[in-house]
Amino acid sequence: MAWLRRISLTLTFLAAAGLSGTAHAEWIASWTAAPLRPIAESFGRSPPTPGFENRTLRQVVRISAGGKAVRLRLTNAYGESRLEIGAARIVLLDKDGAEVAGTSRALTFAGLGKASIAKGAPLLSDPVELAVPALSKLAIYLYLPGSTGPCTCHQTGLDHFDISPPGDFTAAPFKPESASVEVDAPEGSGTVAILADSISDGVGSTPYKDRRWPDVLAERLAARKGAVWGVANQGISGNRVLNDGMGDSALARLDRDVLAVPGVKAMILFLGVNDLGIGWGASNANMPDFFTRMGGQGVTAEDIIAGYRQIIERAHGRGIKVYGATIAPWKGASTWTERGEQERQKINAWIRAGGAFDAVLDFDKAFADPKDPQKMADGLHMGDFLHGSDAGYRKVGESIDLGLFAD
Repeated sequence: MAWLRRISLTLTFLAAAGLSGTAHAEWIASWTAAPLRPIAESFGRSPPTPGFENRTLRQVVRISAGGKAVRLRLTNAYGESRLEIGAARIVLLDKDGAEVAGTSRALTFAGLGKASIAKGAPLLSDPVELAVPALSKLAIYLYLPGSTGPCTCHQTGLDHFDISPPGDFTAAPFKPESASVEVDAPEGSGTVAILADSISDGVGSTPYKDRRWPDVLAERLAARKGAVWGVANQGISGNRVLNDGMGDSALARLDRDVLAVPGVKAMILFLGVNDLGIGWGASNANMPDFFTRMGGQGVTAEDIIAGYRQIIERAHGRGIKVYGATIAPWKGASTWTERGEQERQKINAWIRAGGAFDAVLDFDKAFADPKDPQKMADGLHMGDFLHGSDAGYRKVGESIDLGLFAD
């Protein structure tokens, strides 16, 4: 079981959601997880990327916006060859995690019960009618009959992921790549995509409880009256603006992970602490050695701001609003240095006053200790001075002005 738990922290699912039944229905993203390039050996806390053969995978996801029709988006972004899908099924779960009778749907692809995904390509399933309330949980089953090679995965998984014994177990629950579930939405609906790192990926939050700050935002959006908004969390732990490492850089993955996601009308950009920590932390004896191998040393505020500007311009070209989140404090973490802090202050001053973003989200202020604003306040971080706690993530999620997500 320990091995299965480790694997559950690496698989990526992508999803989208919405409502049907109107002449102007549109697909919006309701749940996502950004795919990662496979790694051949352990990298920090991340184990080597697994592969699968003649296995059924069961992934539990909690969507944000609800709807009446769903579809699954799979990806073979980093596959070594074609990826064969032998069967797929989706089903609604109740509050205890049991399958809700009458909600199981076999998924088809161009009318067929199986599919082959080209190397590097995504694949959409056919839509199926299925009423899915906002904030509900779904189980997604995928049978992979052939050898997948190292999977297109996501290393931070905070909900259940099961691997079957050999064979096709998609028809019913069993004990023991990247995907996207989409639902059809009424006119005026939209998705906010979050381009971010581990602080949005949910490191430090309680597993299985949906307590990341994007989860809090999704709950607040679902509770209010007005337009339907999905939340597409595209955070990757260890991700950076300018350089690859844990996942492609934000500049490299923007098109795939934000601009190509259905229904995106707004984006929250919350990145930079890893650029600064890795860029200036090489001289810090407390910093793990694997960070120094990632490159990007000596990055400046001007470098990161230039990267932000590129992201903003590319998103604006698609009509997407970009909300800039200030970089959170991280003094006390193994990657913190005085020089990195100086660059953070410059970047945050520009975010607040530069006028380039459509709005500013002051996550720095939400996390900061009033007595020492360079640090996260006690109780708001998980103990490492870098990643939030449940309380910290709730405070950040509640700090966001819902007026930014109008009808």
